[in-house]
Amino acid sequence: MENETALLTNDLKSACSVLREGGLILYPTDTVWGIGCDATSAGAVERIYALKRRADRRAMLVLLDSAAKLEAYVEEVPAVAWELMEVAVKPLTIIYPKARNVAPNLPGEDGSLGVRITAEPFSCRLCRMFRRPVVSTSANLSGRPAPASFREIAEEIRTGVDYVVRFRQDDLRPARPSGILRLGAGGLVQVIRE
Repeated sequence: MENETALLTNDLKSACSVLREGGLILYPTDTVWGIGCDATSAGAVERIYALKRRADRRAMLVLLDSAAKLEAYVEEVPAVAWELMEVAVKPLTIIYPKARNVAPNLPGEDGSLGVRITAEPFSCRLCRMFRRPVVSTSANLSGRPAPASFREIAEEIRTGVDYVVRFRQDDLRPARPSGILRLGAGGLVQVIRE
């Protein structure tokens, strides 16, 4: 247990340092392994698009460690969002209509932003320590399936980031992406992925 705690602490410090310098990390989340960066850095966001070979610049989601921080990054958090987060039984990404205080190349073309509140030990502590939202996009090349474990991550992704977190690399439990809901005007809720 001591070794795992020390590994977690060292990984958190190193990952935070890389994020502060505008770098990319490969890290475990509450769903699949993710490629992450400072969500307020346009240059870092652009590097993720290039690494994943994403030509269409589809929006990427961000992780926060607390729902209390939501209002700093989206203009409005409708009452239905609080209810959905409260009843969710698995990780849930909610797409909010109007992003703010993030890199301009991160939100969707319509200005929307996907946000997930993470409770997973590494990603939650990382967000808390970093004090900004962290981009989380699946650790795969565009068009390829998301890796179910660290071992399934392509070498190109592993070598394309500035820091690879060691914590949970040998966790072979199959990971699954989060559910995704989009919130619209008048409390409209659209299911994107169950």
